[in-house]
Amino acid sequence: MKRRQFITLLGGAAAAWPLAALAQQAAVPVIGFLNGASASGSEPFVAAFRRGLSESGYLEGRDFTIEYRWAEGQFDRLPSLANELVRRQVSLIVACGGDNPAYAAKAATSSIPIVFLVGIDPSKVGLVAGIGRPGGNATGVSLLTEETITKQIDVLLGLLPRLLAIGVLVDSDNTNAQIQIEEAQRAARARGLRLVVVKAHSEQELDAAFSTLAAEKVGALLVGASGIFIYNLRNQLVALASRHALPTMYFQRIFVEAGGLISYGPDVPFIYRQVGIYAASILKGTKPNDLPVLLPTKFELVINLKAARELHLEVPPTLLALTDEVIE
Repeated sequence: MKRRQFITLLGGAAAAWPLAALAQQAAVPVIGFLNGASASGSEPFVAAFRRGLSESGYLEGRDFTIEYRWAEGQFDRLPSLANELVRRQVSLIVACGGDNPAYAAKAATSSIPIVFLVGIDPSKVGLVAGIGRPGGNATGVSLLTEETITKQIDVLLGLLPRLLAIGVLVDSDNTNAQIQIEEAQRAARARGLRLVVVKAHSEQELDAAFSTLAAEKVGALLVGASGIFIYNLRNQLVALASRHALPTMYFQRIFVEAGGLISYGPDVPFIYRQVGIYAASILKGTKPNDLPVLLPTKFELVINLKAARELHLEVPPTLLALTDEVIE
C-alpha cells in the first residue's frame, strides 16, 4: 500500500472513531419517567424502581439512562410532559404517581412501550385490553385500590366496634371514584353501617366535605385512593381529620407518617420495584402484551399511636398484633 493511501485510510479511521463512540453512546436506552408528584419526597419510590432494574441486571449509565418529568402535583401538565418524552424518542415510558400519568402517556404514544402504576383496574378505563393479555403498548401494576376498601372498613370496625356511620371521601375528578363509592356502599350495607359520601378536588372542597361529615355526625372516615390527596391535599386532609377529631383510614402509609391515624394498602416501594423489573424486561425485548398486569400481593397496616391517643382511642391488642408498623 502506498504511503499516501495509508495516511488517508488512517485519517478516515481516526475521524470515524468519535462517530462510532457517539453512536454507541446514543444506543444506550433512555427511560422516560413520568410522575404526577415531585422529586422531593419520591426518593424511596425512585430508589425501589432502580433496585428492580439493577436486580434484573441493568445498571444506570451503562445499560440505560433516565429522563425525569415531574408534574409537581399539577396534573394538567402531564400531557405536555408526556409529549416531551415522545419527542425525546425514549425507549420506554414509566408512568406513575397517580392514574393521570398513565392516561397522558397512553394518549401521547401508541408505539413506545409504557409501564404504568395505577390504582384502578386498567382494563375498565381502556389502558389495556385485559389483565392477562394487555394488548397494545402498555402494561404494568394495578393497585386495584377499590378492592381494599372492604378490608379497610373491617379494620376501622376493629378499632371502633360501636361505629354506626362512616364517611367516604373520594376525589371528584377521579375516574375511579364511582367504583370506590360502590365498593364502600356494598361493604357498609353488609355491616349495617350508614354511609355518607363526600367529594373534593381542591382545598375549598375539602373544607366543605369535612363540614358535611361533621353535620352528618359520622364516627369515622375512609379516604378513597387518589393522587390529588397524596400530592396536593395530604397535609390539609390530616389536619382537618385531627381538627374534627375524626378517626380516619388512609390508603397509604405516607398519611400516617404525616400524623394521620391509620392506613391499610399495598406496599408502594415494593410495587415500584416490580415496575423496575418490568421496565428491565421490556428493555430486554419483551413486548408489553406478553407481560400481564400485576396485582398487589404485599399489603401493610400502619398505625400512629400518637394520633390514637389524641383521639382518646385505645388500639386493641388484637389489632396491634396485625399491624406491620406502629408509629409512636
